[in-house]
Amino acid sequence: MRIRFWGTRGSLPTPGAEMVRYGGNTSCVQVTLSDGTHIILDAGTGIRNLPPDIGKTGAPVHILLTHLHLDHIQGLLFFAPLFQPDLEVTIWGPAAPPGLSLERRIARYFSAPLTPLEIRELPCRLEFRDCPCERWTLGSAEISAEGVTHRGPTLGFRIEDGGDSLAYIPDHEPAIIGDIDTLEPEWLSGHGLARDVDMLLHDCQYTDAEYPAHVGWGHSSLTHTLQFARRVGARNTLLFHHDPWHTDDFLDGMLAEARTRWAAAGCGGTIGMAAEGVSVEVGSRDRQVLERGSAI
Repeated sequence: MRIRFWGTRGSLPTPGAEMVRYGGNTSCVQVTLSDGTHIILDAGTGIRNLPPDIGKTGAPVHILLTHLHLDHIQGLLFFAPLFQPDLEVTIWGPAAPPGLSLERRIARYFSAPLTPLEIRELPCRLEFRDCPCERWTLGSAEISAEGVTHRGPTLGFRIEDGGDSLAYIPDHEPAIIGDIDTLEPEWLSGHGLARDVDMLLHDCQYTDAEYPAHVGWGHSSLTHTLQFARRVGARNTLLFHHDPWHTDDFLDGMLAEARTRWAAAGCGGTIGMAAEGVSVEVGSRDRQVLERGSAI
């Protein structure tokens, strides 16, 4: 299982010379399974940079949306496969009360006056599905979805493929419930998704100094992210959903602090910072690969 980051920023696209190394596009991660199936995690502005021929090999394309905040869906209108006749695209997302289907909720974005096109005009073979409450299969992978603490209906995902596992929890505030270190596992949001995972992609939008002014906004501080990664026993953790005000140099500083604190605590595994253009092979520690700008 291989992942590539196309957008790692949170809340707002952030272009500029000070945002080049970690990128300014909002959340979008491509997962290529061992059988060639493509899973796209969220559809932020980064989705427009995926290869335009994705899906043309015959493998279906699946988009898994954690939630419908704008920074996680605003790239959909620029996703090339949606405009390719006969390509099969399935969009999965959190369920809602009866009468508010996933298609209807996304159609609020795909409609005037926000966009010039509507969903019914897309030429691809498009299907919308609520994520099941139980595990389900996509290609060679088993997928789990679970509600996590964030504003509005929000999911985290766990993907398991051939013994390798990835947990994706980009918008998450587990500390809003209580002390991450002492909560029982069944009360710790996201614990079931991330327990003993090979690779954890987790919200780390705020520094510890910034967090008190943003309690309840749905995001984690650096301390909370490290606590969560340690508590679930993640083998490798990448910090994700970077604040739009955090420059490359600022994020370098956050990463250095995270690694220092992780080592001082005697924790195993690795801590890194997600960045656009980086590919990662998910699996056992002797097969971890990080390549800036490498091809999928």
